[in-house]
Amino acid sequence: MSSSFTRALRPALSSGRTLAQRAAAGIARPAMRSSIPLRHLSTTAIRHSPIDISDIPPTPITHLSEIEAAMTESVSKFAADVVLPKARDMDEAETMDPALVEQLFEQGLMGIEIPEDYGGAGMNFTSAIIAIEELARADPSVSVMVDVHNTLCNTAILKWGSEHVKRTYLPRLATDTVASFCLSEPVSGSDAFAMAARATETADGFVLNGSKMWITNSMEAGIFLVFANLDPSKGYKGITAFIVEKGTEGFSIAKKEKKLGIRASSTCVLNFDDVHIPKENILGERGQGYKYAISILNEGRIGIAAQMTGLALGAWENAVKYCWNDRKQFGSLIGEFQGMQHQFAQAYTEIAAARALVFNAARKKEAGEDFIKDAAMAKLYASQVAGRVSGLGVEWMGGMGFVREGLAEKYFRDSKIGAIYEGTSNIQLNTIAKLLQKEYTN
Repeated sequence: MSSSFTRALRPALSSGRTLAQRAAAGIARPAMRSSIPLRHLSTTAIRHSPIDISDIPPTPITHLSEIEAAMTESVSKFAADVVLPKARDMDEAETMDPALVEQLFEQGLMGIEIPEDYGGAGMNFTSAIIAIEELARADPSVSVMVDVHNTLCNTAILKWGSEHVKRTYLPRLATDTVASFCLSEPVSGSDAFAMAARATETADGFVLNGSKMWITNSMEAGIFLVFANLDPSKGYKGITAFIVEKGTEGFSIAKKEKKLGIRASSTCVLNFDDVHIPKENILGERGQGYKYAISILNEGRIGIAAQMTGLALGAWENAVKYCWNDRKQFGSLIGEFQGMQHQFAQAYTEIAAARALVFNAARKKEAGEDFIKDAAMAKLYASQVAGRVSGLGVEWMGGMGFVREGLAEKYFRDSKIGAIYEGTSNIQLNTIAKLLQKEYTN
């Protein structure tokens, strides 16, 4: 961590505590002044039992508890002081800085929802969403690494892992080992369950064969959550989830993709050639992998939506600061022209609307309510807003927006993936339409 960041937080620090732990303790920010009782949502029990919100007065969707407000402030500062200075160099090198990955673990940002018993911060889902959004304001590549690790991999093990699996892997996932979620294949993208990867049961475990494609965190990960069909005769109902460790014989990381955006985030092809998996490394029940994937991706879409709102806000801030402080035309700062101000206001309004969808989906998920449609709407709209706002940011900055010296064009490139991964925009539209049809059909 940078010495300036450490000095800035030192008055609030408690020896040995991570950034996430300080937020959970509510010491990274003074208590908020509010007549409304603040909700402390950071309890492990939230993951398994819905929150009773019947006695909580109505509040704004984006209202934060003290814990969440502390998380926002802490991660925002970390993103600005530590992540942002590395963003351009990592993008050019198409590589995640290993030192930054280590810092993310040191600050507790890779184990946000993992209970303290397993070495995590024991915080709530919205805290994870806040961290994802704040990191995306600085670098969406870093944000998606934290997102996939927390909302997909950690959550899957917390939900369906045996006690042995939890004790074996959660402490590592919270402290030093990146995880990767391995579902997509060359012929199974949106149709994720048309997978060809196969697992065969043996006397002491399973043997895995096949390949995966478009896998995020591949280069950094040490633990891989892999979906394969254990009983092809049952179709997608034979799909089962397994945990595979890096270095296992027969497992190899092949081609690393060169991408349009989020270039520091590794995306690779994985090959499995007679990979032996211990019997205890099955995740959950046989044949339930398809249900697990659907469930976890519904939650993960809220994370991607938060990545997109963070990106949009970062792009907007980057551009308007330049327009209101530096760029002049016809003797005036261009941000003073009414035509520009209207564009700024419209863009910010769309960001605020997208954030409302994101927070609403997160709160409904935490409350144990049906949030599938809300997650789909949040991801759909947030990705659309991110594309529009980041594109406008390039135009507002003129030549300085088009060159690679600044970040405007990077935000624009990074935004495109939001309409593709963890369910394309068309898949989100399908989901929303089907749920609406069910609601409105007699």
